[in-house]
Amino acid sequence: MSDNPQGGAGPGKSALAYDAQLAEFVVRPFARAPISPNMLTVFGMLFGLTSCWLFSRGDPVSANWGGLCFMFGVFMDHVDGAHARSSGKTSRFGHYLDHFGAATTYCSGFIGIGLGASGALTGEWGPWLGLITAVSITVVFSVRMRVEIQHGAEMVEQTPRAGFEIEDILYLVGPVAWLGWLEGFILAAGIGTPIFVIWVLWDAWRLSRRG
Repeated sequence: MSDNPQGGAGPGKSALAYDAQLAEFVVRPFARAPISPNMLTVFGMLFGLTSCWLFSRGDPVSANWGGLCFMFGVFMDHVDGAHARSSGKTSRFGHYLDHFGAATTYCSGFIGIGLGASGALTGEWGPWLGLITAVSITVVFSVRMRVEIQHGAEMVEQTPRAGFEIEDILYLVGPVAWLGWLEGFILAAGIGTPIFVIWVLWDAWRLSRRG
């Protein structure tokens, strides 16, 4: 979920993470181009779906390309919002499409990794681990969107630490794929993301009690 969705102004430039700052730089030449932010959102989503197909093939070469496609899809989650703001084309629909596109990219990538995992570490559990991770990501997005609607967008904005956000860990999928560590990664994701869901649910409950 981008910290600068299409529907909002977002934090000041000094508060942006490194990848968001890069996105702001990349879109400058295209501010007046006939390209809508929603087109960029769909474009990034297609890269996420492509990574799913490449990862699911289960061979190292396809996994290498899958890692690259996944990283690009994650980066596009910032590019569409940056283009929306620089071109003055922000919209409520684009804001929610941005969330849907990001969730699709993340879920597709992990489902593909699970389908392609068939080593001794995961055995036949690979597809299930991918599905568990995808469902957990969907729950996180849903809960955060509900919190945003109830309490305001500032409650779900991420504050970069040393130029990075917690979601920037997703960029590690590329190097992990190139190093051949995807099986261990999907095992860790299948265990770690449900735990993160518990924390997100608790945090949302805490905010509702405060409200």
